[in-house]
Amino acid sequence: MLGKTYLTKQASLLVEFARTTSDSELSAKLISKAADLKSQADPLPDKDRGLKAPDVSSDG
Repeated sequence: MLGKTYLTKQASLLVEFARTTSDSELSAKLISKAADLKSQADPLPDKDRGLKAPDVSSDG
């Protein structure tokens, strides 16, 4: 599952690209996709899980 940080960053990049393009149809599609990604990210917890498996302890 993708994390909230990743989805939010991707949405932000799509919006940024949508602002730079002169093609209004492409811009609308990019904004729509960004909104989809944002709606996927919103219900996720704020802190993404690390790369460690949940059963790995940091005690050593």
